Amino acid sequence: MTTADTPVRIAVDAMGGDNAPGSVVAGAVEAVREGGVQIMLVGDPTIVQAELAKHDVEELPIAVIPSEGVIVEGEPPAMALRQKPRASILVSTGMIKQGHADASVTMGSTGGAMAAAAVVLGLSEGVDRPALGGPVIGVSPNTFVIDLGTNVDCRPSQLLSFAVIGDVFARRFWGIERPRIALLSVGEEAGKGNRQVRDTTELLEKSGLNFIGNLEGNDLAAGKAEVVVCDGFVGNIVMKLTEGLGKALSAHIGKSLKGKLSDSELDAATQDMHDLNNIVQTHGGGPIFGVNGISVVGHGAGDSTAVRRAIETARHTYDIDFIPKLNEEMAEVFARVQED
Repeated sequence: MTTADTPVRIAVDAMGGDNAPGSVVAGAVEAVREGGVQIMLVGDPTIVQAELAKHDVEELPIAVIPSEGVIVEGEPPAMALRQKPRASILVSTGMIKQGHADASVTMGSTGGAMAAAAVVLGLSEGVDRPALGGPVIGVSPNTFVIDLGTNVDCRPSQLLSFAVIGDVFARRFWGIERPRIALLSVGEEAGKGNRQVRDTTELLEKSGLNFIGNLEGNDLAAGKAEVVVCDGFVGNIVMKLTEGLGKALSAHIGKSLKGKLSDSELDAATQDMHDLNNIVQTHGGGPIFGVNGISVVGHGAGDSTAVRRAIETARHTYDIDFIPKLNEEMAEVFARVQED
């Protein structure tokens, strides 16, 4: 647990993201000033030190850790890891494995971060590949959707592991004692959906989790379940559709209310609509799920506030013992399913 005397040690990839290193360094400084964390900025020392010089960081617990190279979005992750063994994301993730950091944060390549976490930290028992998930529907902030795009083809056992991840998340992050878990499908009735959904239903019914059956897409905004499970193909479409609607509705409101509200009121209304439907971006970032360590990935276009929020997420994930609790429940659920 975090105390004033024992801050959470967080390795931050200073070179990752569209606005690196400026916004990353600024966000890290903001996080340290709020307290509870010790930051190690990983990157090219000359560049990172130049950014730090723009801030008053005297006596703040911030260190610079050298790295060489950056894994950028679009690079094949496996090849990039081999060709850039000292890249900032690998060095920052490696600090967890070496015991020098409690968590890592990057605003850079999602694929690179996930590959680094899987290779360096290893996978939790019962997990075939790491996943990304979180709340994506602004009007339903306590609905956790997983996977959001990292596993486009999933076996039923993978979807079962996603359900466990969501269950632990809802209990540890939101304090919900028995989260409702549902499968995203084309109908609420039992038996509706493709073979993947039907086979996963059988596993979830044996799991001991609070499985409530299927939900349809129009149920996502109603808060009918705390955890909604789907493969990454479907989940990514849901997330991108939500973000696109937010931008389109924001523009529509701007046109409809122009001249009826003051400029400041109109700006506030359109920004609220945009933020409500882009909570992945506005909340900073989320953990990579299914790896044996805390690795948080933020939105690549995030500003210093998003970086600070991603660091806060990393600290909170550590404080609530998320990884040990997830590993414990994963082992229990898979043992229960195999017994049956």
